[in-house]
Amino acid sequence: MNHSGLVPLIQVFDMPRALGFYRDGLGFEVEMASPEVETPEGRFSHWMMLKSGHARLMLNTAYDSGERPPEEDRARAAAHGDTILYIGCDNVDAVHSELKAKGLSPEEPHDAPYGMRQMSLIDPDGYRIVFQHWAH
Repeated sequence: MNHSGLVPLIQVFDMPRALGFYRDGLGFEVEMASPEVETPEGRFSHWMMLKSGHARLMLNTAYDSGERPPEEDRARAAAHGDTILYIGCDNVDAVHSELKAKGLSPEEPHDAPYGMRQMSLIDPDGYRIVFQHWAH
C-alpha cells in the first residue's frame, strides 16, 4: 500500500475566527473550500483545506448552519488539549518572532530532550500547534 499523505481534520466553533488564525496568523493559504453559505452566524464555508508548504490541514465547522450555540462549550474546547498538530519548519526562532509580530502569543522556543527545537501556541479552539526542527 502506498500512501500519499495525511491531512488532519479539526472541528472549529467559528470558521471565520479559525480561518483568521490559520491564514492571517500562521500563513496558511486556502487550497479548497466548500461553497460559502449564508447562515445566522454569518457568511462562510463550512469546510476548508488549508496548505502551507507541504503541510495541509482541513477545518470543518462543528455545527451546521443555524445550530451553533450562542456560546462556545468550554469543556469541548478543553478536550482538544490532547490533540497536537506538529508543523516542521526551518527556523523555530524566526517563526516565533514572526508570530509575535502578528500579535499571537507563542511560548518561548526550547530544545526538547529528544533533539527537537520547538515552540507552540494554542489555536482559538484549544488545539495545540507545535513548530519544530531538529536542534543541531
